[in-house]
Amino acid sequence: MIKNNITRLLDKQKIAYEAYELSAEKHGALETARILNLPPEQVFKSIVVTRPVKGKPILAIVPGTGEVDLKALAQAIGEKKLSLPTEREAEQLTGMQAGGISPLALINRGFQFVLDASAHQFADIHISGGQRGLNIRLPVKDLVSLINPLVAEICKKT
Repeated sequence: MIKNNITRLLDKQKIAYEAYELSAEKHGALETARILNLPPEQVFKSIVVTRPVKGKPILAIVPGTGEVDLKALAQAIGEKKLSLPTEREAEQLTGMQAGGISPLALINRGFQFVLDASAHQFADIHISGGQRGLNIRLPVKDLVSLINPLVAEICKKT
C-alpha cells in the first residue's frame, strides 16, 4: 500500500480511512467513481480557485458530478469575483500534479477550504490522496475536523 504524508497524517490522527490505488495517470472524479464502482457524487474533486487581488488561494471541494459555481463560491466567502487558474498555475500553487491535489496535503499551506454542502449527505466521501493514482475514503466529519472548511452550496450540476 502507498504511504505518503497524507496516509501518515491520517494514521497519526487515528482516523479510519481506506486507500485505493489506481494507475498513476490522471483520473477525473467520474472515472475514479467508475473504476471503484461508486456513486459519482460521492467522489469529490479539489479545484483550485484564485482571487483577483492577492490573497490566499481557495480549494473548492466538490462532487465529481458537478462544477464549482464561482458566483456561489464568491458569495459564500465574501468576494466579488474569483477565477480558475490554468492547470499549470494550480500545480504551481499547490506543488502537486493536477489529478492528485488533495485538501489534506494543503493543511497549513495558506489555502482557504470550502466544501460543498452535498458532502453531508454521505457518512464517507472519497478525495485525492495527494498523488495521482491514490484515492482516500474517509468520514466527512473527520475531513471537516482536519481542514476546518467553510461548508456551502458551491456546486452547479453538469
